[in-house]
Order: sequence, then C-alpha cells, then structure tokens
Amino acid sequence: MQGLTPTPKKGVVRKRGDGVISRLQASMTLLELGWCDVFEASFRPHAECGLVPARVCAQHRGGYRLLAEDRELAAEVSGRFRHQTFSASDYPVVGDWVAVVLPSAEERGMIQAVLPRRTRFSRKTTGDATEEQTLAANLDEVFIVESLATPINVRRIERYLALAWQSGANPIVLLTKSDLCEDLDGELKKAGVLASSVPVHPICSLTGQGVDTVLQHLRPASTAALLGPSGVGKSTFINHLVGEERQWVQPTREDDQKGRHTTTHREMVRLPNGGFIIDTPGLRELQLWEGTEGVEVSFDDIEELACECRFTDCRHQREPGCAVLLAVEEGSLDAGRLESFQKLAREAEHFERRQDARAQADERRRWRSIARGLRAHKKHKDKP
Repeated sequence: MQGLTPTPKKGVVRKRGDGVISRLQASMTLLELGWCDVFEASFRPHAECGLVPARVCAQHRGGYRLLAEDRELAAEVSGRFRHQTFSASDYPVVGDWVAVVLPSAEERGMIQAVLPRRTRFSRKTTGDATEEQTLAANLDEVFIVESLATPINVRRIERYLALAWQSGANPIVLLTKSDLCEDLDGELKKAGVLASSVPVHPICSLTGQGVDTVLQHLRPASTAALLGPSGVGKSTFINHLVGEERQWVQPTREDDQKGRHTTTHREMVRLPNGGFIIDTPGLRELQLWEGTEGVEVSFDDIEELACECRFTDCRHQREPGCAVLLAVEEGSLDAGRLESFQKLAREAEHFERRQDARAQADERRRWRSIARGLRAHKKHKDKP
C-alpha cells in the first residue's frame, strides 16, 4: 500500500510504544478488504456526496487507522458525526465500514458515517449502566479462546458462546497450549458437551500443532475475532499465523497461569492467505447484551429437553413433569450446566426489562420535550 512504513526485518519484535509494526505490503481492492453487495447498497447515498469507503483496522483513544482502496490513513470522527451520534455503540469499531473524507497533506481523514453492520459482537458495559459496548463488527467467525494450561472454565465458555451466537457470527472454540494439558481427552470431552454444534480445536501455537485445521475457517477476505481473557495465547496464535512476532506477548504467571494485559487496543491483522483476524484485549467482565436468543442456541440440549416438559412455561425448578430436572436426576445433564443456563436466562430477561423501562423513560422525555416546545411556541404566538 502506498505511503506505508516497510515491514520489519525478521526477528524484530513489536514492543509497547516503539511503533514498530508490520504493514500490509501490497495495495488491496475493496473486495479483498471484505466489501460486498450489502455494503455497496448502503454506501450509495454517501458516494453521491463524494465520500470514500474505508474499513477500520485499528482503534486508539486518539482516533482510528483505516484501510481504503490503495491506501492506509489515520482518521477521526467529524464534528457533525459527534453531534448526531448519541450512543457510544454507534461510534466506529474495528471491522466497521465507514464513509470518509480523504485527507490532504498531513491531515487526518474525517469519518462522516458508519455503514450498517452485518454482524457485531457486543456486551453490556461494566457497572450499573445499561449501555452497549460493541467490541468488533462485520465478523464472519468468533474464536472463543481458552487455555488448556489449567482445566477449562466451562461457565466462561458458555457465556462467550451465548454472546457469540447473539452476534450473528459463527462461533468456534479454540483451546490453546495443548502441550501443557495433562488430560487432553478429558478437556476435549468437556468442551464438546458445551459446544455440541460448534467446532472445537486444540492447538499449540509454539509448535504449530492443530493450527492448519483452524486455517480452514480463515478464508480470504473473511474476518474473525479472537475473544478471551488475558493470558490464553491470543497474540501468540496471531504471531504463528503471520509468521513473525507481530503482536507483543508476555509470559503468564507461573503459580496460577493467569495472564497479564498485553494487547491494549483492538487491531485487525491481515493473514498471508488474505483473511483478517482481530486481536482484542482480555476481557475481565462479560455481561450479556440484547435478548435470550444466544442463550437458547448455546443451550440447545436443554431447549430440546424442555420440549418434553409437561408445561410449556416450565422454569425447570420444581415443576412436576419437568424433563430437564429428570435428566439431571438421571445424570444425562450436568446440574452445573442447568444452573448456568438459568443464570444466563435470568440475566437476559432482566436486561430486557431494563431496556423496556429505559425505552419508556426515553419516550416520556421525548414527549415532555415536545410539549415544552409547543407551550413555548404558543406563548410566543400569543404575545401581542
């Protein structure tokens, strides 16, 4: 691509703040960036205004890095965009397609609009506020990354799966550090129960074992995101895929294998085969966003059993004729999995109620504002 810094020599390691980063070596067409007919149709009004399509490849506090056809550029959102955008979730994120005014000389590009997203991975923001935080957009696959250096956290994987299904992308479970696992068959069996309809791949990024199997999901022009806590090996996996120390990594703590936050921002990396993968910082908290659809798909085994319950509105607690409770008693369904399902379902239902209450409050504020405007207009009109 024109005007980009050269790719570092082999052996150069990216360190925090040193600015050494491997770049895309050749110009790309929009199709190679993931452009499709859906984006083409939604961009037409912006094209008539002389804007150019570009894709967000990195997100920093000070702005964005964009990939347009034949160039890479720095950009920020315009003042008009800030004025017209009220929700933080509507701001550009990595993977988004945006309409931008190209810069001149040393200036930055100006993002005027974000195109409608095909898919998006979102969570509820941390804390009490009911706000959406979109982590990445226009994904084809979501890799849920868990380390085999310690027994896998089944409850965490269930939560990630619920959010991944809700995103609209295809979830895939990636179990890293397989060389450190003492009971690989047992861990794979646990993961298989959690994700019966989802591919599960054990890999070792240091030796490359199992990585070739994962590559079948990373097609040219497709986009995947790596999601998981710190220390599970997301950056090491990317380094193996690109064949160089592209992402900075740190060792985990020896006593508990907990990770340190190494990746500090979201970034879309191009792979040698033309696909893209998004590295994300480790997530300490992951609360559901939107409805119960993702929960129902993630726990399809429980949903299937629920069809045999005596009551259609069975809560699987104390109801007579509950097929789900019977499965727990017989040992064919893990009691912890049922508890996790009920917890996530309650969380989703609680969220929906809060969303409804918030929508009603917003509507009341809107009508109060309209009423005040009408009274002010009438008062002004009635003046002699």
